[in-house]
Amino acid sequence: MLRYLTAGESHGKALVVIVEGLPAGLPITVGEIQDELARRRLGFGRGPRMRFEADEVTLLAGIRHGRTLGSPVAIEIANTEWPKWEQEMSPDPGVPSKLLTKPRPGHADLAGMQKYGFDDARDVLERASARETAARVAAGCLAKALLARLDTQLLSHVVALGPEQVETELRPTPADLARVDASDVRCFDPSAEQRMVTAIKAAAKDGDSLGGVVEVLVYGAPVGLGSHVHWDRRLDGLLAQALMSIQAIKYVEIGEGASGAARRGSVAHDAITWDAKAGVYERATARAGGIEGGISTGGLIVARLGMKPLATLNRPVLGTVDVVTKESTVSFKERTDVTAVPAMGVVAETMTALVLASEVLRKFGGDSLAEIVRNRDGFVASLAQDPPSAAVAGGG
Repeated sequence: MLRYLTAGESHGKALVVIVEGLPAGLPITVGEIQDELARRRLGFGRGPRMRFEADEVTLLAGIRHGRTLGSPVAIEIANTEWPKWEQEMSPDPGVPSKLLTKPRPGHADLAGMQKYGFDDARDVLERASARETAARVAAGCLAKALLARLDTQLLSHVVALGPEQVETELRPTPADLARVDASDVRCFDPSAEQRMVTAIKAAAKDGDSLGGVVEVLVYGAPVGLGSHVHWDRRLDGLLAQALMSIQAIKYVEIGEGASGAARRGSVAHDAITWDAKAGVYERATARAGGIEGGISTGGLIVARLGMKPLATLNRPVLGTVDVVTKESTVSFKERTDVTAVPAMGVVAETMTALVLASEVLRKFGGDSLAEIVRNRDGFVASLAQDPPSAAVAGGG
């Protein structure tokens, strides 16, 4: 199984992630991680911080001459703005120059201050910030590299932003990833893209923010990931938890989700067919999102997740209470974006990849990449044969 742990604050010296459980022999470079982190900064409506905060990646452990060693991988992402924050965020004894006592509605500020006994919202917001997802994306780059060696590829695209939605049912494939990333809002529908950009401009003019919906697609995932035998091993449950852990996410759907719940059973499921030539079972539709009974079916995995509008506004109007004076006021302002939905899609890919990579390791095992590939190939080959139980029965 794959385990990872991130550490670091938004304006701290660096973010750090440790990834444990990767097999030996997986090719990876700093450049690949930096490329993935650059994708996280994409999207019309992002603030100036995306230009200020370059992601300086250092591989600290677990990789030698471009390949994993089978030991824990440690990655550091330095904060290029650290000199501006060194005094305010110093780990040495001292006091901050200013206390943030007007918590922002919609953030972890007030609940975190109450939970941990803080009198300064910065003690909460620095870790609660979505900046932490940069460390997750670095870890997810490793997971994607492993999945790619098993012919599994992921991508995301924006299907709704603010009031605007895509009007086509066409879904991008891995071959369309560059086209999606080239879109100002990472949308596969050109007409919807322009409407989304217009909506962002209107919100920006008002100092407001927008949320939206992203769809994550997984092509080539093998059958058999996850399990029906325990509640905490169901693949759809694992994906839902991982995707809900992304900052500002308020709902997750697998497959048709809410729309499927409104249909009759006769049109809500995926019919099964047998391709004798290829020796595989197939499903012509993806209504279940590629997961049945908590197990991947081998078909297209589909997950949608909805992000609320960002709670930090360029024109603070949300009412709050000063925790010191108890007087009504408006929340303080940090640097913010009009929307982060396009970038959230990259983080959603990351969380999906980390879940799938962990389940791949659980299913196929092995200490080296070559061993895992052999185990996967053997399992796939066996699927075209009679099930073991039928073979035993037939043999009498």
